[in-house]
Amino acid sequence: MAFDFKKEYKEFYLPKNVPSIITIPKMNYIAVRGQGNPNEENGDYKNTIGLLYAIAFTIKMSYKGSYKIEGYFEYVVPPLEGFWWQEGMNDGIDYNSKDSMHFISLIRLPDFVTKADFDWAIKEATKKKNRDFSRVEFFTYDEGLCVQCMHIGSYDDEPATIDLMHKYMLENGYELDIKDSRYHHEIYLSDPRRCDASKLKTVIRHPIKKVK
Repeated sequence: MAFDFKKEYKEFYLPKNVPSIITIPKMNYIAVRGQGNPNEENGDYKNTIGLLYAIAFTIKMSYKGSYKIEGYFEYVVPPLEGFWWQEGMNDGIDYNSKDSMHFISLIRLPDFVTKADFDWAIKEATKKKNRDFSRVEFFTYDEGLCVQCMHIGSYDDEPATIDLMHKYMLENGYELDIKDSRYHHEIYLSDPRRCDASKLKTVIRHPIKKVK
């Protein structure tokens, strides 16, 4: 049976729908940076998704070709994730001003995938798909201490869940630590094309620090 990150690391991908405090270790990702409204058809955000999955599946299927990744094991491609921010904001996202959103779209890489393996996948996908993958990067992120919660429902209803997270954070002696290198983080466990908006499952995670 293929290794499934969601099942093996439930504390990261399947939290309860009540806030909790967690420390996230350093992880490597496939990533693409951009800006714009995530709901825009043929917008920059939606175009990045195809780039990410093309590289993710090139790496996943490498064992069937001539390129062999050391330590490879069969696995399920982890879920799509996103870091989001807006210039001048230090407390999250203004959901009424989506055109000004900056994002980093991500898919987690298994630990055995190296930068050299990633570079091979970029070249391989470029050759086979005749597409420009120069925006895709090998991204390492050490997220650290966070408050997180499972949000169930529409993306537009996230502020209510975030309010609960921030209340829980303050009650437990922490404060928000969103800044240039620490982001509003979402992990998408549902496909909005196949799931009713009221049933979407999204992990929301915010960086925090102890109140001095």
